[in-house]
Amino acid sequence: MSKRPYLASFQAIRSDNQLSIQVSVTDSYTPLSRGTDNSESAKATSPIQSIALIASDEYKIKLVGLNDFHEEVFIREYESDSFGNFDLKIPAKVNEQLITAFQVYEVSYHPGLQLLLGTYIPLDIQNPKRIIISDFDKTLCDTKFSTTKEIYNSLRKPLGHFPTIKESVDLFKSKTDEGFQPFILSASPHFYEKAIRDWLYQNQIYAGNIFLKDYRNIFSLSEGVLTPKDLKNQGFYKLNQLVNIILMTGIPNHLILMGDGFESDVFIYATLAAILEDKTDPWKIWNLVKKEHAFRLTSKQTSQFLSKFYQLGEQRKQIKDFQMDIHIRCTTEDYERLTKEEYRLKFVQDHRDSINYYIA
Repeated sequence: MSKRPYLASFQAIRSDNQLSIQVSVTDSYTPLSRGTDNSESAKATSPIQSIALIASDEYKIKLVGLNDFHEEVFIREYESDSFGNFDLKIPAKVNEQLITAFQVYEVSYHPGLQLLLGTYIPLDIQNPKRIIISDFDKTLCDTKFSTTKEIYNSLRKPLGHFPTIKESVDLFKSKTDEGFQPFILSASPHFYEKAIRDWLYQNQIYAGNIFLKDYRNIFSLSEGVLTPKDLKNQGFYKLNQLVNIILMTGIPNHLILMGDGFESDVFIYATLAAILEDKTDPWKIWNLVKKEHAFRLTSKQTSQFLSKFYQLGEQRKQIKDFQMDIHIRCTTEDYERLTKEEYRLKFVQDHRDSINYYIA
C-alpha cells in the first residue's frame, strides 16, 4: 500500500463558545490509521505496532466546519509544526451558526489534491462542568518500565499483559457514571495511544481524550519544549498538560484528579490545587516550584509555564463554585510513608491531609 497522510489523533473540545482542537498527522501505515473495519484491527495492539509514529514531518490541513445541516460555515488552512502537530483555537460559532462537525483534509502531501483524513464531532463540555483526569500507568494499569527488559516487553505486548488496578478502574468508572467527563493523562510515549485506547475499551472505560508525551519534542533543538531531563522528571510535562486540558475545557465546577504515589503526582496535583483552590498568586507558586527536582525548568519551559499559570489564575477569578478532589493510589507497603511524608513546601504539605490515599 502506498504511503499517504493519516490522522494519528484528533481532539476537538467545545467549551465557553470556543473550540480547542489538537491534531496529529502522520504518513506512517500503522494500526491507528487502518481504522477498525477488519478483524485484525479489532484486536488489542501492542505499542511497537505504532512505533513508526516516532517519525515526523510537516503537513498542511484544511479544516472545514459544518453546521447542523452539513453546510460549510468555516474553512481555513493551517500549517503544522515539524512533528505534524496542530494546536488550534477557533470560535464555536461562525455568523451565529454552531460548528457541529469537522471535515479534515491534507492539502500539501500531493500538490493539487485534497485528501480527506476524516470527519469528527467535537466533545461538548456540559454545564455544570465536572471533569475527571486520571493518570494511566500505575493508576489504572500496573505497568512496569524499570528495566530494559520491562521496557522491551511493554513495547511488544498489549497492555492487557499488565495487571489491571481494579480499585482505580472502579473509582474512575463510578465517577463517569455520575456524569464526570473523562480525560486520560500519561507520560507514556505518544505511540502508545492505540494500545491505551484498546485497553480502555476492553475495560469499558470510554474516554476519548488521551494526552501522551510526544517524545520527539525531547530531541528537537528548535521546536521541542521538553528536554532530555524530562525523560525521567515528569513534573513539567504533567503539570503543563494538566493546565492545557483545563484551559481547553474551561475551569470546571468540580475537578477530580487521579494519580499514584510512585512518582510526583502528589506534588504536581498540590501545585495545581494551590492555584485553583487556594487562589495563590501564580508568580509566587512559580518561584517556589521552578527549582524543585520534579520540575527543574529550562528558560523556555519557564516562559510557557508562567504564561499558562496566569491564564489559569485569570480564569479562576470567574468561577464562584469550585471543588477539587485528589485520589492517590498506594500499595500496602508505601501507604504509611505517603500519608505521613513531610513536604518542604508549605502549600504541598497543607494539601496532603485533604488527599484521598487508597490502597490498590
